[in-house]
Formats: sequence, structure tokens, C-alpha cells
Amino acid sequence: MRQATNEPVAPEQRGRFHAMAKPIGSTCNIDCTYCYYLHKEHLLDQHRGRRMEVSMLERYVRQYIEAQNGDEIIFSWQGGEPTMLGIDFFQDIVEIQKKHAPKGRQISNDLQTNGTLLDDDWCRFLKENDFLVGISIDGPRELHDAFRLDRKGQPTFDRVMRGIGFLKKHGVKFNTLTVVNRVNAKRPLDVYRFLRNELGSTYIQFIPCVETKEFRSVAPQQGSQAAMPVIGSSAAKPGTPDSVVTDWSVDPDDWGYFLSRAFDEWHKRDVGRVLVNLFETAVVQTAGRPAQTCVTAEFCGKALAIEHNGDVYSCDHYVYPAYTLGNIRETHLGEMAFSKRQQTFGFSKRNSLPTYCRDCKHLKLCWGECPKNRFVRSPGGEPGLNYLCSGIRRFHDHAGPAIRQLARQLS
Repeated sequence: MRQATNEPVAPEQRGRFHAMAKPIGSTCNIDCTYCYYLHKEHLLDQHRGRRMEVSMLERYVRQYIEAQNGDEIIFSWQGGEPTMLGIDFFQDIVEIQKKHAPKGRQISNDLQTNGTLLDDDWCRFLKENDFLVGISIDGPRELHDAFRLDRKGQPTFDRVMRGIGFLKKHGVKFNTLTVVNRVNAKRPLDVYRFLRNELGSTYIQFIPCVETKEFRSVAPQQGSQAAMPVIGSSAAKPGTPDSVVTDWSVDPDDWGYFLSRAFDEWHKRDVGRVLVNLFETAVVQTAGRPAQTCVTAEFCGKALAIEHNGDVYSCDHYVYPAYTLGNIRETHLGEMAFSKRQQTFGFSKRNSLPTYCRDCKHLKLCWGECPKNRFVRSPGGEPGLNYLCSGIRRFHDHAGPAIRQLARQLS
């Protein structure tokens, strides 16, 4: 059924889900070595400089609001680099949201940025409109600049720090997102203390850098099971001749080391003062409460991605033709979010777990982590184990007693 305007009609079902909007697609002003999104320019036949048209923007805002039933509706804007769209584009966002905002419900916005283009004008706008900003930064200068270079191969650290200075000057709320890669994973305390002491970050997100060598052309879980290496083998480590992952991917054991050392520092000094995504969710999950992150939840599928042209994908890390759900010109966003296909995608996170995971004492804290990283074999040869498994086990073995103590304090 369609309205007279041929706009898709909202389905009867409403619920809470999240969409990561990419209004500028993969266009970015820097060229991070490990970026999982820049190659979408070729994979999805995008052209640099494309942006979401205002009519598409309004269609997205309206449909996203119509499909939600929570008291707060959170819009997330990412890229590429979304600040390349300019302040006027985001002013349009705010005005469109006001136009469609339901009475008695709060509209919120967050913006993920590399921070290099932030200035006084940007930060005045962000403050006036109460945007929460996520800053991508990988630690102190030498660690950040190991992979986060501009398109001329020049370091970006000073420009990011300048942008953070503007955020602080104008009192804009910001979080930090750190990609833990093969280099900075070996220096967890340097990274954590920099974020806490130098930046004053009170909400820290650690994201493991994991990409197969074929990630630019082969979608997650679409590769050959026969080619999956056994966990712990040289092929399941970065930097080896037969490795299945990129050289910049974090070593699984280094991931466990990084989390363990950072956790010790956090537990000793910062509980209740600094929020760390993976530590906070471990505590609440141990206390029997729902996961705070999708990667540690039993199911996924409630975090979609929408491109500048209105195409919708099952997840931000699954923006490949095989995982296209449709386009909001023809199908309402809410219909795609709660579709049978998307539900199957979400339940598959649990249903496809290998026996090695199901028998693990840490199962209910991990649930196999992100399905996109399940491309190795268990010690017994079963396919579909998470590449990071040994590191995740190491972290929970190490931090478990302290986490359980913190969890008891919640009850």
C-alpha cells in the first residue's frame, strides 16, 4: 500500500533499532590505512563528492522517526567524513527533525568525525544543537599517525588535537573511539592514559581492527570455509606470509593483553569516573543485565546502515551487495528493520555459534563477538570461530574476578 505521494507507508510494527547514516558515503578527507569503508567508493560504485539529497534526507528522517517507539530517538551521522558536508547540511537535518518530531519525544544527534575540519563555527553549531561528538583518535602522536594519514600521506594528529581544542573551547560533549590495531595494541597504558589524561575523555570506545585480506571484495561470512585457518596457527596471525588478515589487523593475543592492562588501570583508578564500552558491558552482563554493545549481545540486527542514496544494509560492517535490504524510496525503513530477513540475520549471531563457543564459560559475556570476525576454526577444526577468541578469553580469565566483584555491587 502506498500513499498518494508514492511514499512508503510506515508498518504497524514499531520498535527500537539504530541506523548509522552515511550521508556522504565513503568520501573522506583522510586515508586511514586500515579503513574498512573507503573501498565502498568502488564496491558500491560511489563517486567522491556525492551526498544525500535533501529530499532523501527528509525521507530518511521521517521514516526513522515513524518506525521508533522509544522516548528518545537517536540519529547517528558518520561517513566517510560527515563534516565535509558543511554546517548548512546539518542545519537542514535539525530543521527537518523539528518538522517531524513527535510531541513528548526527544530527538538526539551524534556525529562521528576525525576532527580535522572542526573549527569555531562548527563547534558553535554542535553546542547550540546539543550534538554528541565521537572523535576518532588512536592514542598519542606516534601511535595515532601510524595509520591515520591524510591523502598526501601526511600525519593528522595535530589537526585532530586542534579540533578537540575547539570542542573543549565551546563545551561540546565528546567521546573518543580508538581503533586497536597491530601497533597500538602493544602499548595499552600509553593509549589509555593519553585518552584519560591528555584528552580528558570520560567515555572511551575500543574497537579491534580486524579485516581479512579479501575484505574489499568479499563480504563477511561469504568466504570459503575450507580456507579458514585454525586458531593460533600462523595463518590466524597478522604479519605472517600465509596470514588471512591484513598486516594492520590486531593480533588476537595482543587484543587480550591490551584489554587486560587497560582494564587494570581503569579498575584501579577510574571505575565510575571513566566509562569504557567493553568494561562497562562486561560488568552489567555479569550482573545479568542486557549487553550495552551489539558485539557482546546474544543477538544482533538492530543496528542498520543507510547510504547516501537511500540503500539500507543489515549492519555498518555488512555494507556489501549481498546484505542490501532495500531502498527507502520503495520500502519503509521500519519494514526493513523488522523484516524476516533482518531477524534471521540477527538471530544467526547465536544460532551459528560453533560448539567451542557454546561450551565456553565466557559465552554469556561474549556470544562469539561480532559475526564478521568469525573466519577461523576451533582447535578441533570446526569452522566459524571468532578470530579474536584467544584474546577475548584471555581478557575474561584475567579480569573476571574484579568484574564479578563490581557486578555484585550493582545488585
